[in-house]
Amino acid sequence: MSFFDLIRRRRSVRTFAECPLKPDDARQILEYSASVHNPYAIPIVWKLLDAKEYGLNSPVILGSDLYIAGKMSRVPHAEEAFGYAFEMIVLFAESLGVGTTWIAGTMNRSAFEKVLELSEGEVMPCVSPLGYPAKKMSLRESMMRKGIKADSRFRFEDLFFAGSFETPLSEAAAGNLRDALEAVRLAPSAVNKQPWRILVDQDSVHFYKYCNRGFISDAGWDIQKIDMGIALCHFELVASESGVAVSHVIKTDAPPAPEGMQYIASYSTKSNA
Repeated sequence: MSFFDLIRRRRSVRTFAECPLKPDDARQILEYSASVHNPYAIPIVWKLLDAKEYGLNSPVILGSDLYIAGKMSRVPHAEEAFGYAFEMIVLFAESLGVGTTWIAGTMNRSAFEKVLELSEGEVMPCVSPLGYPAKKMSLRESMMRKGIKADSRFRFEDLFFAGSFETPLSEAAAGNLRDALEAVRLAPSAVNKQPWRILVDQDSVHFYKYCNRGFISDAGWDIQKIDMGIALCHFELVASESGVAVSHVIKTDAPPAPEGMQYIASYSTKSNA
């Protein structure tokens, strides 16, 4: 199955069949995690955590006793790097039929951090349960999805722009970037805020964060930059899959953005000229 197919198929899972993850699936996920890269080359340590053994829990999860978590140094671009790498793992799990959901706040965080043995200057941005989706969602999960409109997304033209932020980009005009941009449109995000805005400008694709309030912690950790890492991951995977060679770059002369938007990164498409 292609990455694009996995992205279109996957949904967040919060209700799991009450059966343990097969040892082979757990092994494959952990081995794959160790091989995952990110555009910023920031190391991330991944662990599988037994919820019953360590007293871990999330009030929004039913039926799963296994979590995956990652820790990393708190350095520039750590959020984007984590979002990119964790989404790679999430998509790999989906390819095995293993359900996941991103959890940043609804968990006993201190217990997770204790098990991961965080050192000074390290962070554990998010965790995810691992398990096989139940045949039917719980009422709690159904209500959560309805509350955040989990199955809806902004229109293509609301997120992507051509040349300037005054010119929406249509699917028809997106050309060979259409699937990669659609993969970004379908990406998961915290409370489904979909903070990505993308400007396609000649041989560059620029990513910006539309800054919503309430997503930066007192310590300065930006949850929506993790969302941007997911968007970068989807774009790069599907662009490459579509035959578009792209390279990640941080530009010092990126086009200016409207108020309330922050530049994140770009992809160069010069090699396709």
